[in-house]
Amino acid sequence: MESTYITHSFAPIFDLSSKVLMLGTMPSPKSRETGFYYGHPRNRFWKVMSDVCGAPLPETKEEKISFALSHHIAIWDVLAGCDICGADDSSIRNPKPNDLNTILTHADIKAVFATGTKAYQLYQKHCFPATGISSVLLPSTSPANCRVSYEELKKAYSVILKYI
Repeated sequence: MESTYITHSFAPIFDLSSKVLMLGTMPSPKSRETGFYYGHPRNRFWKVMSDVCGAPLPETKEEKISFALSHHIAIWDVLAGCDICGADDSSIRNPKPNDLNTILTHADIKAVFATGTKAYQLYQKHCFPATGISSVLLPSTSPANCRVSYEELKKAYSVILKYI
């Protein structure tokens, strides 16, 4: 598969009461097709987050935005653009980071979480020097990360509860 330069097209989800920032790497082809974060039907992000927060599973884009905001969760991605082959984060080249101050200067973010190793690595290299806020590595909820069980994901993501 050939790499393509992709530009991030989703607005960040946050408001003044957001306390945690969840950062993925870049929207996958399926997320870009559905028009929202973690849009692959087998991605476990929304199920894990709703179970951790003890809330009903949000289904629509509007429900997901409402869920995130009502639980003080901001959502964005580390990158504004990059060359990538499909959804393969390991193929990322020429990364251009998002300006996270878009969120950090308006919300009282207490913790930053990277939802996968590549998001964590890219954050540490391209964003941490500008933000000065360390990020916490969480396992990816991607269907490609099938070695991590649902229960392991839920336990790992429960760390957000002490901030929200």
